[in-house]
Amino acid sequence: MIVRARAVVTMDGPPIENGAVAVSGNRIVDVGRFDDIKTRNAGNTVDLGEQVILPGLINAHCHLDYTCLREKISPQKSFTDWIRAINAEKSELSPKDYLASINDGFAEAKRFGTTTIANLTAFPELIPQIQPPVRTWWFAELIDIRAPERANELVDAAIESFGRSRPLGAPWGLAPHALFTASKDLFRRCGEIAQREHILLTTHLAESREEMEMFRAASGPLYEFIKSIGRPMNDCGSKTPLELFVGAPGGRALPQWIVAHLNELTESDFELLERSNSKFHVVHCPRSHKYFGHSPFAFDRLRSFGFNICLGTDSLASNESLSLFAEMRAFQKEFSSVSAEEIFQMVTVNPAIALHQENMIGRIRPGFCADLIAVRCSERDNPFEQIVGLDDSVSWIMMNGKM
Repeated sequence: MIVRARAVVTMDGPPIENGAVAVSGNRIVDVGRFDDIKTRNAGNTVDLGEQVILPGLINAHCHLDYTCLREKISPQKSFTDWIRAINAEKSELSPKDYLASINDGFAEAKRFGTTTIANLTAFPELIPQIQPPVRTWWFAELIDIRAPERANELVDAAIESFGRSRPLGAPWGLAPHALFTASKDLFRRCGEIAQREHILLTTHLAESREEMEMFRAASGPLYEFIKSIGRPMNDCGSKTPLELFVGAPGGRALPQWIVAHLNELTESDFELLERSNSKFHVVHCPRSHKYFGHSPFAFDRLRSFGFNICLGTDSLASNESLSLFAEMRAFQKEFSSVSAEEIFQMVTVNPAIALHQENMIGRIRPGFCADLIAVRCSERDNPFEQIVGLDDSVSWIMMNGKM
């Protein structure tokens, strides 16, 4: 078919006025001006009128497990108090609740134009029961704080769950939760599997002031809370979270890692990042960041060092919705000097690179997956400003070539 619109935003140059995208099966086969596309391609035409066609959005960090916790947890006095609060909420949930929560989250994300999600789940065993309506990278979120001797067993069980869902073609990865909840052995085992299976890894790093205080000063509410659970604390008292992550014995294959947050960095951390030849990918979650009142995100410095920065929604235990448009608006409010076009790259091109899918998604280009959305934009304004400013659900979506 041929899909025509007032303009097509390809992310490969200026928007194409009176543009069209030709789709065959689940792939884009041609893109350009409508008259040229009609000449070169057969098929029925879908005319979207004055709307603008965009690549489907990509959420680089999400926890759909907790869609059901929207507005359940008010902002707490500390990050540690929030951990206690979410643990209390989770203790009331059944597998059936989580299943409904994940499915509701997928439906909401799609309504807001998201066609690809990097979703962390604590319940990989539920994946075979789910048929996601969008392209999904499943990451098994792994925590062994109460039983570090079972690190290998925990990873192997997650892999077995993914094995049962692999016939459905679900891409997968591993997510040791954070340095304070996942043991060194768990991180090591995940790294070994990633090398063997050529999968991606993700984690939460340097998220809160309390995490910095725990590792650098061996003190603070998170330190006391984690210590009370029985975690060995011999890695606390000298290094920052970033130093511990990057300086792990044997090193880490950093390009395989998608790191969420990275809010708490010292000057020595910035020097370490600037010197690093190998770089991980970074996900910033603007509205969740505001909910917690974290330290300012160092976007300008990280960008100047060459880091690939993406946006994500995090979970609805610390956010209001799964709208990436709302994340773009929140980011723009904080970083007003960043162009709307660059912000839009952070939910399209950049997360495609983070997922190692830069030749499949994130742009409108021949050979790419036919994941498209359309929004209304007026002719007289910068389309990217209007895209970032959209405050509504998306009325037209093509997912994998199907409307």
